[in-house]
This record gives sequence, structure tokens and C-alpha cells, in this order.
Amino acid sequence: MKDIFAIANSGEKTPAELGYYFPAEFAPHTATWLSWPHKEGSWPGKLDTIFAPYAEFIKYVALGEIVNINVADDAMKSFALSHLEKAGVNLANIRFHFFPTNDAWCRDHGPAFLINPNADVKKVLVKWNYNAWGEKYPPHNLDNQIPIKIAEELGIPCFKPGIVMEGGAVEFNGKGTLLTSEACLLNENRNPHLKQDQIERYLQDYYGVKQILWVGDGIVGDDTDGHIDDITRFVNEDTVVTAVEKNKADENYTLLQENLERLHKMRLVDGKQLNVVELPMPSPVIWDDQRLPASYANFYISNHAVVVPTFRDSNDQVALDILADCFPERKVVGVDSTDIIWGLGSFHCLSQQEPAV
Repeated sequence: MKDIFAIANSGEKTPAELGYYFPAEFAPHTATWLSWPHKEGSWPGKLDTIFAPYAEFIKYVALGEIVNINVADDAMKSFALSHLEKAGVNLANIRFHFFPTNDAWCRDHGPAFLINPNADVKKVLVKWNYNAWGEKYPPHNLDNQIPIKIAEELGIPCFKPGIVMEGGAVEFNGKGTLLTSEACLLNENRNPHLKQDQIERYLQDYYGVKQILWVGDGIVGDDTDGHIDDITRFVNEDTVVTAVEKNKADENYTLLQENLERLHKMRLVDGKQLNVVELPMPSPVIWDDQRLPASYANFYISNHAVVVPTFRDSNDQVALDILADCFPERKVVGVDSTDIIWGLGSFHCLSQQEPAV
């Protein structure tokens, strides 16, 4: 029999056929992967303001796991270290990798790690194609190579489905269910040659899931065309938190209500109804006359803490309290994302977990 490296390279079997699956984010991590921010065009006029909250985010994650950071060169590494030291980060848990990137959004250009505890090779990764959310922000050639570089560094097999997919577009409960949005995955700027059932087959084959559940639109201001990680997130195997807007005059109100209605009708693989916890939206965050995709749902679940973006808003503490109830065994912390969100993403968009196995 061929070894799994040969199988991954040939594409003759999928990860699902080999028993691999994508664990939930709340499952234990070996590490978190990041790509150090450096692109002025992603935070025009504000790039210098994001490093302090970004380093604070890393501080909380590094309390419970290794943090791997992609950098271009020694100069970027030194710059990053200066900010991490200033934030009091546990540097013993920081690892730098000289993997240049075009941008910082590691959730989308990073690898998807899958595990099979019963296999000889217990961890593999999937390298989806990455086109910067429908060719919106070229170039993306360096970002598109990051999963291959990480697979080589770790010495693990790398599967290549050959279609466009982004980590922020998909959410998992680790028990066979994947949640996503029609606005993103069915957008013609991703895989125009594929119909919905074909996309579902790829998701099942390369994430090792049994069912795909669909919400509709993403929030206003989201340049990814509606990533699920700004809307609805699993907090355990049968519970999601989902963003809701209370102000009926707000342009997010109707679309989030429609998503809420869909969630209440959903059933999991075992037929159980999905538990739905409502998470408020902050007041609109506007910068340079642009509505930004500010959402408390873009939190990151690390081994030690759940890091939640906050926006100097009256709902910050309300959201933190709701999430604290959802994660009783983790510290739930808010980190100011008012400047970071000018890049049109926050802590979940910036990170990708590597599961333990």
C-alpha cells in the first residue's frame, strides 16, 4: 500500500476516506499560526496602531500554547519581538518562521489541519487555493504558498483539492457538522464552475464532515462576501452563538434575523436541534465614511483564553458576559479591536489553530 504522502500527492483518496477530520476550535491545540501584519494597504493610515492590540492578543494565546508567527525576514522578526516584549508575551512559546506573506489573514491563507488519532500519521493538512476573496486584493502569490511551506516544515502530508476555500468561511462542531454561508461559498468569484452540491462534496471530502448547514448573508462591511466567523460560531458540539442586531433601522437587522430563523430550524447529524445563543452587535463602527464589519463573533478560542474583539461600545461587556457563560473553563478576555477592524477583520481572521492529537 502507498504511504499517505504519496496518496496526498496523487489525490487518489481524500482525507475523509482515510478517516481524517477537522476538529472544533474548542478542542485542544498544539499551536496557533499567525502571519505578522505588515501591509499598509490593509490598514491605510492606521498600521502603526494595530501592533499593541495584536501583541496583547498573542499574549493571551501564548499563555496556553505555542504561537507560530510567519515573518518575511530578520528585520520583521526583530520588529515583532519588540512589540511582543513590550506586551509582556511569554516568549518561550513564540516560534518564528521565515515564510513571507502578502498579508496577515492567516485564517484564510493558512493550512487546514485535520487529524485521525487512529492513523499511523495522525495529522495532515489541506492546502486550498487562495484568491484573496475573489481577486479583490492582488497579489496573493505568497499567501497561497503558506500551507505548502508549513507542511514541509512540519513534515506532514499536504492534500490539494484544487478549489478556492477560506478558513473564515467555515465553522465546525468537530462531530460531523460544518456551518457556512451562501453569500460567500456560492459567490461566483470563488468557484464559478461548481454548483452547491459539488461544493458540499468537496467540504465533506476534505474536511471530513457529514453535513453542511447554510445560513444566508454576512454582515455589512465584510469584504469577504459573508464569512461565517463574523456571524455564527460553535461554542460546543451542539450550541452556537449568533450575532443579532436589535435596532430595526440598522442594515444588519433583517439579514441577521433571517439567519437566526434558519439556525432555529437546523438539526445536527444525530437529529438534535441546534442550541442558539444570541450575541449582540456593537454600534456601527465607521472609519473614513466606511461601515466596518465589527462583530463580537470574531473571537478566537485558544487553549487558555477566548479572545474577543471589543469596540469601546456599551455592548462590549454584554458580549463578554454571554461568552463567559459559554466557556466556563476558559478565561474570556476582551481586546480592543477598534483599530484592527479597519483592516476588515479581527482576531479570528488573523489566526489559524493547529489541533493536538
